Amino acid sequence: MTTALTPSPALDLTALDRAALQPSTRAKYKREIEAMHAAGVNPANHAQLQAYADGLKSSRRQFLKAALRLMVRDIQQAVKAGAAPHNLAETQAALLRLDAMQNAVTVKPHKGVKAHTWLSQAQVKLITSLCNTDTLEGKRDYIVLGLLLGAGLRREELVTLTFDAVKQQPTKSGRMRTVLEVTGKGAKSRVIPISDKLAAHLAEWKEIVGGGLIARSLGCRRELGESLSAVAVFEIVRKYGNYLGIDLAPHDLRRTYAQLGYEAGVPITQISTLLGHANVATTQRYLNLALDLESTASDFVPLA
Repeated sequence: MTTALTPSPALDLTALDRAALQPSTRAKYKREIEAMHAAGVNPANHAQLQAYADGLKSSRRQFLKAALRLMVRDIQQAVKAGAAPHNLAETQAALLRLDAMQNAVTVKPHKGVKAHTWLSQAQVKLITSLCNTDTLEGKRDYIVLGLLLGAGLRREELVTLTFDAVKQQPTKSGRMRTVLEVTGKGAKSRVIPISDKLAAHLAEWKEIVGGGLIARSLGCRRELGESLSAVAVFEIVRKYGNYLGIDLAPHDLRRTYAQLGYEAGVPITQISTLLGHANVATTQRYLNLALDLESTASDFVPLA
C-alpha cells in the first residue's frame, strides 16, 4: 500500500510501526497484512478483499480490519495533504476508495451473553496459596498471579512492567499507598492502587531480582532470566488453573479482578478506569450483570 491517490497492494507496514500498539498486537496486525499480501489480494479491489476476509475466522478478520484501518488512515492523511485545486475530484475519488477498502472487511459483533470464567474469593486465596514462596519459582509465580489478580493487568502490560512503575502516592487520609503506573493499549497510562500484601511481595521480589523488569523467566536450572514472555505467562496461569481443575487463562484473572471489585461495591466507572477501558460498556461485558447465579429458574424445576 502506498500514499498514491490510487491505493496499491505494495506492502508498506510503516503505519503499523508508528502506531501506539503493544508489540504482540503489532505483530498480529503485521502477520495478517503479510498473509493477505502473500495470498495475492489487492486491498484496492473491494470484491477481492471482501472475499478473502470472509474466508478468515473471526479473530483473524478483526486483526486484518484493525490493521487496514491504521494503514488507510495513514494514506488518507497523505492524500489530503496532496490535495490541490487541479486534483480535487481525483482526491475525493481516492478517499472514497479508501473508505470502501476499510468497509470491505466486516466483523460481526458478538450477540448475547458468553459464559465467562472468573474466580471466587476463596479460589483466589487457594490459587495464590499454591505458590511455594520458599522457592524462587514460587515467588515468581506469586508475583505473576498477584499482578493479574490484584491489579487486573493484561499479559502484555505484565511482561513490560518494570519496578520503576511501582510508586507511592498519598491517600485522602494522608497515608501512603503503593500504586502501579501502567502503560496500556494505545500508549494510555493509568494508575492502579494495589493492596499492601501485594506491595510487600513486590518489595521482597525486588530485593531478589534487583530491579528492571518485574516478570522474569527461569532457566533450566532455575536461574533468574531477564524477561518473561506473554506465552510463558499463559502457561503459568494454566498450570495453576489445572491445580484447581479449571481451564484458566490470564484474561480470566483480569476478569476476576473486575468481578470481585464490583461485588465488593467498587463503582463500575472506577473499575473501568482501573482496567484502562475506553468506555464502561466494555467493562460491563467483563462482569456478570445479567445473570443471578445464586437463584435461577432451574432451582424451581422439580426434577425426579
